[in-house]
Parts: sequence; C-alpha cells; structure tokens
Amino acid sequence: MASYGNGQNGSELGIQKPAMGSNTVLEPTTSVAPRCPRLDLAMVVTRAAALLMALLSMSLMISAKQRGSLIIFGIEITLYANWSFSDSLEFLVGISAAVAAYSLAQLLLIAHKALKKIPVVLTRRYVWMLLAGDQVFAYAMMSAGSAAAAVANLNRTGIQHTALPNFCKPLPRFCDLSAASIACAFISCSFLAASTIIDVIWLSNL
Repeated sequence: MASYGNGQNGSELGIQKPAMGSNTVLEPTTSVAPRCPRLDLAMVVTRAAALLMALLSMSLMISAKQRGSLIIFGIEITLYANWSFSDSLEFLVGISAAVAAYSLAQLLLIAHKALKKIPVVLTRRYVWMLLAGDQVFAYAMMSAGSAAAAVANLNRTGIQHTALPNFCKPLPRFCDLSAASIACAFISCSFLAASTIIDVIWLSNL
C-alpha cells in the first residue's frame, strides 16, 4: 500500500502526458481545407450558371415543334418538325437534364454545408470526385451539342446533291429554337469547364 502511495507523482505524470499527447494527436487528424470565400463564390456561380443554361437548353429544345408546307416539283408537302424525331436532339435533351440534375445536387450540397457552417471542400478525395464529375458532364454536353449542331446545320443548309431543300424556310421557329438550345448547351459546357479549373485550384490549395 505504501509503495502504491509513493507512486502518486508517477501517476500524475501518467495522467498529464496522455492529456498533452491527445492535443497533439487530434490537431493533425482534423485537417480542414483552408477557407477561401472567392473560390466558394466562384463554385456557386459556375454551377448555378451551368444549371440555368442546361435548363434553358432542355426547355427550348422540348418546345421546338412546328408545322409547315414545302413545295417540291410543284407538289405541296406538309411538314411537321419535332425534336423527338431526331436521336441527336433527344440525346441533347437527355444530357441537358442530367447536367441540370448534377448541378442542382451540387448546389443543394453547398447550401447544406453553408447552413451547417462547414467548409464547402473538406478533403482532396472530395475535390477529385468533383473534378471527375465536372469533366464527364462537360464532355457529355459537348458531345450532345456537337451532334445536335450537325443535325441543325443539315436542316438549315439542306443536301446540296439532292432535291432536298432548306427545311428552315418553311420551319423557321423550329430551327431558331433548336439553334438557341444548342447555344445554351455549349454555354453550359463552358461553365462546367470553368468548374473543373476551380477544382484544380482547390487541389493546389489543399
């Protein structure tokens, strides 16, 4: 019993050392990304713009419908143009919807973190996931816009070596809405590309 009481100083040291050691261990494990309000704001702006342009592209293309008539060799032909008749235009609508859903999910996640007052970017793994997602959707939107642009250009110029004329003359509203939708798709792609640049900047800061 006496020997146990004489070890009181040792027990105090044993209690104090883990307390000091616990502080030193917890500090490096709670690595938090440095706050950068400008990057946070840029991330919100680019994703909101990509969402808006994707929604515009989808809504404009869905509303691209028109009836008209065309005279070929003295024969009047009734025309009806609809975006759902073309696989390329359907692909653009689908990708625009996917980009809009992806951008909306990212904005909701940012808003959730802002309400909890935690940093938008926490780890490098999260930024790598953002970079991969932004690149995939940017390339997908570029591919869909390019395919739709080829169809729209064919409708506007016609086929030179056949008797098929310019379909945009009897169907101007359809061609204008399709062109506006494709333009919004490329603008949305540019904002997604800007988001990838912001992701790279985050990686360099972590």
